Amino acid sequence: MILTDDNVDSPFRAEGLRLAGVDEVGRGPLAGPVIAAAVILDPANIPEGLADSKALSAKKREFLNALILQSSWVGVGEANVEEIDEINILQASLLAMERAVSALPQVPQHLLVDGNKLPKTLPCPATAVVKGDARSQSIAAASIVAKTRRDAIMQDLAQQFPGYGWEKNAGYPTKQHREALVKIGLTPHHRRSFKPVHNILYQG
Repeated sequence: MILTDDNVDSPFRAEGLRLAGVDEVGRGPLAGPVIAAAVILDPANIPEGLADSKALSAKKREFLNALILQSSWVGVGEANVEEIDEINILQASLLAMERAVSALPQVPQHLLVDGNKLPKTLPCPATAVVKGDARSQSIAAASIVAKTRRDAIMQDLAQQFPGYGWEKNAGYPTKQHREALVKIGLTPHHRRSFKPVHNILYQG
Protein backbone atom coordinates (compact mmCIF):
# COMPACT_ATOMS: atom_id res chain seq x y z
CA MET A 1 0.00 0.00 0.00
CA ILE A 2 1.39 3.37 -1.02
CA LEU A 3 1.09 5.97 1.73
CA THR A 4 -0.79 9.18 0.94
CA ASP A 5 -1.23 12.48 2.76
CA ASP A 6 -3.85 10.81 4.97
CA ASN A 7 -1.36 9.11 7.31
CA VAL A 8 -0.04 9.33 10.87
CA ASP A 9 2.16 12.30 9.91
CA SER A 10 -0.74 14.56 8.94
CA PRO A 11 -1.73 16.01 12.36
CA PHE A 12 1.89 16.90 13.16
CA ARG A 13 2.38 18.52 9.76
CA ALA A 14 -0.84 20.46 10.27
CA GLU A 15 0.74 21.98 13.40
CA GLY A 16 3.77 22.98 11.36
CA LEU A 17 6.13 20.75 13.36
CA ARG A 18 9.47 19.60 11.98
CA LEU A 19 8.69 15.88 12.02
CA ALA A 20 11.14 13.01 11.79
CA GLY A 21 10.35 9.36 11.20
CA VAL A 22 12.64 6.75 12.74
CA ASP A 23 12.97 3.05 11.88
CA GLU A 24 15.52 0.28 12.18
CA VAL A 25 16.38 -2.71 10.02
CA GLY A 26 18.19 -5.87 11.01
CA ARG A 27 16.79 -7.21 14.26
CA GLY A 28 16.25 -10.72 12.89
CA PRO A 29 19.51 -11.60 11.08
CA LEU A 30 22.18 -13.85 12.55
CA ALA A 31 24.95 -11.58 11.25
CA GLY A 32 25.75 -7.94 10.63
CA PRO A 33 24.87 -4.69 12.36
CA VAL A 34 21.46 -3.22 13.08
CA ILE A 35 20.93 0.00 11.12
CA ALA A 36 18.51 2.82 11.93
CA ALA A 37 17.57 5.90 9.95
CA ALA A 38 15.84 9.14 10.88
CA VAL A 39 14.24 11.18 8.10
CA ILE A 40 12.72 14.67 8.09
CA LEU A 41 10.70 14.91 4.89
CA ASP A 42 10.19 18.25 3.17
CA PRO A 43 6.36 18.60 3.20
CA ALA A 44 6.59 20.47 -0.11
CA ASN A 45 8.70 17.78 -1.78
CA ILE A 46 7.70 14.32 -0.58
CA PRO A 47 8.82 11.55 -2.97
CA GLU A 48 5.91 9.71 -4.55
CA GLY A 49 5.49 6.01 -3.81
CA LEU A 50 6.71 5.87 -0.20
CA ALA A 51 5.74 2.56 1.39
CA ASP A 52 7.01 0.00 3.90
CA SER A 53 10.48 -0.96 2.60
CA LYS A 54 9.64 -4.66 2.91
CA ALA A 55 6.80 -4.20 0.39
CA LEU A 56 9.09 -2.66 -2.24
CA SER A 57 11.43 -4.30 -4.74
CA ALA A 58 15.15 -3.64 -4.31
CA LYS A 59 15.13 -1.53 -7.48
CA LYS A 60 12.22 0.61 -6.23
CA ARG A 61 13.86 0.99 -2.80
CA GLU A 62 17.10 2.21 -4.33
CA PHE A 63 15.21 4.67 -6.54
CA LEU A 64 13.24 6.06 -3.58
CA ASN A 65 16.34 6.08 -1.37
CA ALA A 66 18.08 8.39 -3.86
CA LEU A 67 15.05 10.72 -3.92
CA ILE A 68 14.86 10.78 -0.12
CA LEU A 69 18.55 11.62 0.21
CA GLN A 70 18.14 14.46 -2.31
CA SER A 71 15.01 16.03 -0.84
CA SER A 72 15.12 15.31 2.92
CA TRP A 73 17.25 15.62 6.05
CA VAL A 74 18.61 12.19 6.87
CA GLY A 75 20.54 10.70 9.79
CA VAL A 76 21.81 7.11 9.96
CA GLY A 77 22.90 5.20 13.07
CA GLU A 78 24.40 1.76 13.62
CA ALA A 79 24.90 -0.69 16.46
CA ASN A 80 27.56 -3.27 15.70
CA VAL A 81 27.65 -6.99 16.45
CA GLU A 82 29.66 -6.51 19.65
CA GLU A 83 27.04 -4.08 20.97
CA ILE A 84 24.21 -6.42 19.96
CA ASP A 85 25.83 -9.29 21.87
CA GLU A 86 26.59 -7.11 24.89
CA ILE A 87 23.28 -5.29 25.44
CA ASN A 88 20.82 -7.48 23.40
CA ILE A 89 19.20 -6.78 20.05
CA LEU A 90 16.31 -4.68 21.37
CA GLN A 91 18.59 -2.28 23.26
CA ALA A 92 21.01 -2.20 20.31
CA SER A 93 18.12 -1.27 18.00
CA LEU A 94 17.10 1.58 20.30
CA LEU A 95 20.75 2.71 20.49
CA ALA A 96 21.00 2.76 16.69
CA MET A 97 17.83 4.87 16.60
CA GLU A 98 19.31 7.36 19.10
CA ARG A 99 22.42 7.62 16.93
CA ALA A 100 20.34 8.15 13.78
CA VAL A 101 18.40 11.00 15.40
CA SER A 102 21.66 12.54 16.66
CA ALA A 103 23.05 12.40 13.12
CA LEU A 104 20.22 14.54 11.70
CA PRO A 105 21.49 17.91 10.44
CA GLN A 106 18.40 19.57 11.95
CA VAL A 107 16.90 18.91 15.39
CA PRO A 108 13.33 17.65 14.92
CA GLN A 109 10.41 18.97 16.96
CA HIS A 110 8.64 15.60 17.11
CA LEU A 111 9.62 12.02 16.36
CA LEU A 112 7.52 9.15 15.08
CA VAL A 113 9.29 5.91 16.00
CA ASP A 114 8.36 2.55 14.51
CA GLY A 115 7.36 -0.05 17.09
CA ASN A 116 6.05 0.05 20.64
CA LYS A 117 9.18 1.23 22.47
CA LEU A 118 10.99 4.56 22.45
CA PRO A 119 14.73 5.17 22.88
CA LYS A 120 15.52 6.77 26.24
CA THR A 121 17.63 9.67 25.02
CA LEU A 122 15.85 11.83 22.47
CA PRO A 123 16.03 15.58 21.77
CA CYS A 124 12.27 16.14 21.50
CA PRO A 125 8.87 14.58 22.20
CA ALA A 126 8.25 11.25 20.44
CA THR A 127 5.41 8.88 19.63
CA ALA A 128 5.78 5.13 19.15
CA VAL A 129 3.77 3.89 16.15
CA VAL A 130 3.11 0.15 15.85
CA LYS A 131 3.51 -0.95 12.21
CA GLY A 132 4.60 2.62 11.57
CA ASP A 133 6.38 1.84 8.30
CA ALA A 134 2.95 1.08 6.80
CA ARG A 135 1.18 4.04 8.46
CA SER A 136 3.60 6.97 8.30
CA GLN A 137 5.35 8.48 5.29
CA SER A 138 8.22 9.65 7.51
CA ILE A 139 8.76 6.22 9.04
CA ALA A 140 8.42 4.55 5.62
CA ALA A 141 11.15 6.85 4.30
CA ALA A 142 13.36 5.94 7.27
CA SER A 143 12.76 2.23 6.66
CA ILE A 144 13.77 2.61 3.00
CA VAL A 145 17.00 4.43 3.90
CA ALA A 146 17.88 1.96 6.67
CA LYS A 147 17.20 -1.15 4.57
CA THR A 148 19.07 0.18 1.53
CA ARG A 149 22.07 1.03 3.72
CA ARG A 150 22.07 -2.31 5.52
CA ASP A 151 21.65 -4.36 2.34
CA ALA A 152 24.68 -2.57 0.87
CA ILE A 153 26.73 -3.37 4.00
CA MET A 154 25.77 -7.05 3.83
CA GLN A 155 26.56 -7.23 0.10
CA ASP A 156 30.00 -5.83 0.87
CA LEU A 157 30.50 -8.35 3.69
CA ALA A 158 29.36 -11.14 1.35
CA GLN A 159 32.37 -10.38 -0.88
CA GLN A 160 34.69 -10.75 2.13
CA PHE A 161 32.96 -13.82 3.55
CA PRO A 162 31.51 -15.86 0.66
CA GLY A 163 29.34 -18.91 1.11
CA TYR A 164 26.71 -17.61 3.53
CA GLY A 165 24.56 -15.97 0.86
CA TRP A 166 24.55 -12.58 2.57
CA GLU A 167 24.24 -10.85 -0.81
CA LYS A 168 20.76 -12.44 -1.04
CA ASN A 169 19.66 -13.11 2.54
CA ALA A 170 21.24 -10.05 4.23
CA GLY A 171 22.27 -12.26 7.15
CA TYR A 172 18.81 -13.67 7.88
CA PRO A 173 18.66 -17.37 8.89
CA THR A 174 17.86 -18.91 5.51
CA LYS A 175 18.61 -22.57 4.83
CA GLN A 176 21.80 -21.63 2.94
CA HIS A 177 23.00 -19.42 5.79
CA ARG A 178 22.30 -22.03 8.49
CA GLU A 179 23.99 -24.79 6.48
CA ALA A 180 27.03 -22.56 5.86
CA LEU A 181 27.29 -21.88 9.58
CA VAL A 182 27.76 -25.62 10.16
CA LYS A 183 30.05 -26.23 7.18
CA ILE A 184 32.17 -23.06 7.20
CA GLY A 185 31.82 -21.89 10.80
CA LEU A 186 31.44 -18.44 12.29
CA THR A 187 32.74 -15.09 11.10
CA PRO A 188 33.51 -12.01 13.24
CA HIS A 189 30.19 -10.61 11.98
CA HIS A 190 27.98 -13.34 13.45
CA ARG A 191 25.88 -12.50 16.50
CA ARG A 192 27.08 -14.96 19.10
CA SER A 193 24.18 -14.20 21.45
CA PHE A 194 21.66 -15.47 18.87
CA LYS A 195 20.64 -19.07 19.55
CA PRO A 196 21.55 -20.72 16.19
CA VAL A 197 25.00 -19.11 16.33
CA HIS A 198 25.44 -19.74 20.07
CA ASN A 199 24.57 -23.44 19.61
CA ILE A 200 27.25 -23.89 16.94
CA LEU A 201 29.80 -21.99 19.02
CA TYR A 202 29.24 -24.19 22.08
CA GLN A 203 28.23 -27.49 20.50
CA GLY A 204 29.67 -30.65 21.93
